[in-house]
Amino acid sequence: MNEFDEQTAVHASADGEFKADLAPGWVVGGGVNGGYLLAVIGNAIRASLPGKPDPIAISAYYLATSEPGPATVTTRTLREGRTVATVAADLVQGDRARITTLATYGDLGDLPDDVRTSAEEPFLPPPEDCVPNTMAPEEVRRIAPLMDRFDMRFDPAHVGWAVGEPSGNGVLQAWFRLHDGREPDPLALLLTVDALPPVTFDLGMPGWAPTLELTAHVRAHPAPGWLKVRHATRNMAGGMFEEDCEVWDSAGRLVAQSRQLARQPR
Repeated sequence: MNEFDEQTAVHASADGEFKADLAPGWVVGGGVNGGYLLAVIGNAIRASLPGKPDPIAISAYYLATSEPGPATVTTRTLREGRTVATVAADLVQGDRARITTLATYGDLGDLPDDVRTSAEEPFLPPPEDCVPNTMAPEEVRRIAPLMDRFDMRFDPAHVGWAVGEPSGNGVLQAWFRLHDGREPDPLALLLTVDALPPVTFDLGMPGWAPTLELTAHVRAHPAPGWLKVRHATRNMAGGMFEEDCEVWDSAGRLVAQSRQLARQPR
């Protein structure tokens, strides 16, 4: 079993209840990464719905910071139809719910193959011409072991923030894959939409940006290979900003989208 599958694994302990062990390697800043947590919850929902393995839409509210260690995911099916089901799920540590979610699941392989999009695939130079995350300073990698889980290659045109020259445009984009070569699938896309640094880095505001709410739409099974990930923001107000994400697969398809609301870095 590869690292991602092993560390997002859940084990049924009661009807609608699953045990998980949140791994320390997914920590960034002050807590466990929100995309990894979403994948753990997504795995529990998948296990509770035989025949409907894929997340189609999921909205998560982050109530409190999660920590490495034991956690429980409770699921409750609100409606199950022929092609999709709606499920509520909570991730709990100790006596506190850390995340509460509402999700629609189905089988992406059974949906109509009718793609019509006006979205434009972002241009990135080849991965070998981009800036790898392994170039991050040691002090950054020490507080964000999450970075060692990924192979990210940042577009040189959008990496000025890394050398103290942010563009101010609020855009980050990079090639992305898991470091052990595991191919992407719908569950891994829940991680991918929250894997890059906060887009506020490009506004000259480095630091941890706690997520308040994140909604992800998974549109198709991704093709094997590198993913292109683009984050952008257009508005910061009241100490909060939105972050829109697009994930494109190696076949040039827009396979996942998300929007999250987060606090500006402290």
